[in-house]
Amino acid sequence: MARPKSDDKRQAIIAAAIQVFAENGLSATPTSAISKAAGVAEGTLFTYFSTKNELINALYRSFKVELAALLMSEFPREKDVRGKLQHLWDAYVSWGVAYPQKLKVMMLLRVSEALTAESKAIGYEPFAEVEQMARDSIAQRVLRDQPVEFFAAVMGNLAETTIAFMASDVKAADTYRQAGFEMLWRGVAR
Repeated sequence: MARPKSDDKRQAIIAAAIQVFAENGLSATPTSAISKAAGVAEGTLFTYFSTKNELINALYRSFKVELAALLMSEFPREKDVRGKLQHLWDAYVSWGVAYPQKLKVMMLLRVSEALTAESKAIGYEPFAEVEQMARDSIAQRVLRDQPVEFFAAVMGNLAETTIAFMASDVKAADTYRQAGFEMLWRGVAR
């Protein structure tokens, strides 16, 4: 009879994967390095994740769940579009500054060919309300008429640049956070 899986071991593997992927990238990281960093045998890693790609997809989904909880739990539905975007912006850049390794790995995961369509769909699901808000705002001529995917990519890249400046100059972090948002708003608002 197989031993029950331990949530502690699974979490140790995920934490190790974040650390090692942040240091070495996705493709350059062997599962043996993740196992070693997690303090488990490589066979144990494969007990929890049958392949490296399965681990990558699980990591992506866990980041999306974490971000959804952060961004959507207190989403200000009563505010105008600018207020809603400001909330999303502030929460995301704060997360990025607080968790630089996670941010770096998330950036790698977004462009990974290892992500399955299922993982992308699961990761997208909690943010459907934000996409609909963007589409409605475009239709109401509050936001510029651009594809929502383009808007999201621009927002993500500007946020990541802002996060880098916030992290490099903690005293000016709030100034960079607000300046980044103002650049975003001026670029997307009509």
